[in-house]
Amino acid sequence: MVQSQTLNWLSAALLALFPLANGQHVGYMDPLQYVDQLIGASNGGNVFPGATVPYGMAKAVADTSSGSNQGGFTLDGAPVSGFSLLHDSGTGGAPSLGNFPLFPYNKCQAGDVNNCAFPKKARVKFGKFANDSVQARPGYFGITLQSGPQVEMTTTKHAALFRFTFKGAVAGDKPLILQDLSDLSDSRQDNGTVTVDPATGRITGNALFVASFGQGKYRPFFCTDFDGADIEDSGIYVDSRASTDVHALKISRSINGYPLPGGAFVRFVDGNNPVYARVGLSFISSEQACANAEREMPDFDFNKHAQDARDAWRQKLSPITVDPNGVDESFVKNFYSGIYRTMVNPQNYTGENPLWQDGEPYFDSFYCIWDLFRSQFPFLTIIDPEAVAEMIRSLISTYEHDGWLPDCRMSFSRGYTQGGSNADNVLADAFIKGITAGIDWDKGYEAVKRDAEEEPYDWCCRGRGGIASWKRLGYVPVQDFDYHGFGTLTRSISRTMEYAYNDFCISQMAKSLGNKDESEKYIASSGNWRNLYKSDQPSSLPNGTNTGFAGFFQPRYMNKTWGYQDPLKCSNADSQSVCSLQNSGPETFESSIWEYGFFVPHDQAQLINLYGGPERFVNRLNYLHDQQITNIGNEPAFLTVFQYHYAGRPAESARRSHFYIPRYFSTKPDGLPGNDDSGAMGSFLAFSMMGLFPNPGQNVYLIIPPYFESVKIKHPLTKKTATIRNINFDPTYQNIYIQNATLDGRVYTKNWIDHSFFTEGKELVLTLGAAESSWGTAAKDLPPSLSSYDVFDKPNCGNSGRGLAEDGSYCGQFRSGPLGF
Repeated sequence: MVQSQTLNWLSAALLALFPLANGQHVGYMDPLQYVDQLIGASNGGNVFPGATVPYGMAKAVADTSSGSNQGGFTLDGAPVSGFSLLHDSGTGGAPSLGNFPLFPYNKCQAGDVNNCAFPKKARVKFGKFANDSVQARPGYFGITLQSGPQVEMTTTKHAALFRFTFKGAVAGDKPLILQDLSDLSDSRQDNGTVTVDPATGRITGNALFVASFGQGKYRPFFCTDFDGADIEDSGIYVDSRASTDVHALKISRSINGYPLPGGAFVRFVDGNNPVYARVGLSFISSEQACANAEREMPDFDFNKHAQDARDAWRQKLSPITVDPNGVDESFVKNFYSGIYRTMVNPQNYTGENPLWQDGEPYFDSFYCIWDLFRSQFPFLTIIDPEAVAEMIRSLISTYEHDGWLPDCRMSFSRGYTQGGSNADNVLADAFIKGITAGIDWDKGYEAVKRDAEEEPYDWCCRGRGGIASWKRLGYVPVQDFDYHGFGTLTRSISRTMEYAYNDFCISQMAKSLGNKDESEKYIASSGNWRNLYKSDQPSSLPNGTNTGFAGFFQPRYMNKTWGYQDPLKCSNADSQSVCSLQNSGPETFESSIWEYGFFVPHDQAQLINLYGGPERFVNRLNYLHDQQITNIGNEPAFLTVFQYHYAGRPAESARRSHFYIPRYFSTKPDGLPGNDDSGAMGSFLAFSMMGLFPNPGQNVYLIIPPYFESVKIKHPLTKKTATIRNINFDPTYQNIYIQNATLDGRVYTKNWIDHSFFTEGKELVLTLGAAESSWGTAAKDLPPSLSSYDVFDKPNCGNSGRGLAEDGSYCGQFRSGPLGF
């Protein structure tokens, strides 16, 4: 602790003497000092903790042989198998990318290249490392192998630069660096090729690989150049044998199912000086990979590129500034590390799309929008609207060339659709929040409308299935007869719930575009969720104890009779069921009927009424959380933390947030409760700590107290700064309940704000206390709902319009009324 305090004092002293990059001076809080890329590097967080720039294609890191290496590197004791160039972050399922790894040796025994281990399974014994040798910071990753080499890396958009320092090398040692044609999941197909130039050591090559969560294939190309030491010799290897006489290789996929190792190597005269390896990447050609590297890294200047990458990250994170005074530093680290992870994926592949070139941006690794629409996209809309505009243009471009918007897309492939057509939610969210730059919103509306109206042949991987039944019955039936298109005939409940919300989002776009008839049409179909609600359906715990709640969604057949699924199936309390995309899967995806029973984001007033009024609704939410039915490590849980706002209990949302954040999110490598899903978990964390949580697809942010005395958000386009400030802030978090609020100096009683808060730079001041108050509890102060909130009079309520009586009970229940939107 004394050492940490000394370092903090020294940093402060240096800041006082010297200006920071980008013109920042004294008083500036550098957000990068709080970014820890290793959060989530174990325990299934699956993050990419390596070197990259925001949305960069090149992503360099050490890959380990862990069973949980979807992001490449792990801190779970598994050794390093290579250092590769392409990665995704936070994904589940099979490992993604990890192509063309390098691996260094101080020497090959007796000077014979055949004495170096070439296959991944053999070389991992030389890849052991101590955890304290790992260094990760924005734009940089470094590690020292116990076999000797220290490997550092940094990146530009399309290239990576490695610095190999051969620690322990002695006179006569001839270091070797190999590069192979594998990926993390050993998915290489036939006819991978590699060539090494014996004069310069340049290695070029390509191979065909299988996308990790879809049905497609992709072919990346690379171009590797070396600098810093003279070349002794070079060659190729196949399996465990190598030759300095052969310099080109075409290799098959496998022998009897065994992924056949193959690649090239370069050996150096000595290990006295660091060897630099510059690797250019492309999905077009090796020539373009070489050109990318030569343009972005002409001089092998490692320190320059590391600083450039760091500056790029500083610029992206600088719009948000918090007051860390009195707050445990772990909260500040969690906050900025979460923000950092929102900009690792999706990746900007503009200019590298081999499928079409139309002059539009192309982003890849939307992995998957089912996860990302809930918090990541809304978060980027606040702090990086220019990037969001490019992502929206990319999605619309994909629609134009592929026929439908994707729900999941990676490596130029159609990924599997998990639920609804949730790109509709993303487009609607950006549209209603005023994102316009370069976007053809008429074409965007055409795209979301097609999702609702036409069924693709392969709705496994885009669009929606069961549209004929959806239109005829008003729900997706279990065991649907669907001959129009094909996908896994499961998830009938979750698809129905999601289609309903997708249609609501489409209706909002139609309304803003002046299409009243279509707006009303999709408003009507957005109510289809009601058709699967079975009012007398009970629910019991696994031990047979009745939960005390009745009224749950249930599957329904084409003849309108009811099926049955245990409301707790696929919940956190169910350790037996498999709830993904299997043909034998259930009628909800990765979540239970208990949890999906709250997924009516557009009509909470009507849902509250169905559940028996605000008090019963709150009791049901409490049961969901108190009985650990929900899993905060999975995205469907996110909104349930804050849905108390709709029942007039914003204080309960604050209480739940302050339970989940410190309990399930820490700054340790195992500090995430689930995989990060391309920044979904990071954005949930950042939004929660910022004190505003979105209802995605709507112009709504639900208010709780920030975890800091103040938060400032400078809008990148308007340059205006929005401020949230706490009065009576308590860093021990006893005062977490809002007593009253002002917005730009005027009394503010609504428990939500809209996006103009950010674009116009408003100030929200929250006075806090240790007990729940009546702030934000009146029907007039609740967030918008498709049905209106109407409160019956009740004794002790008077005419105040408060949602709570003086004794703390509810003033009444809601009933449906005119449209609230």
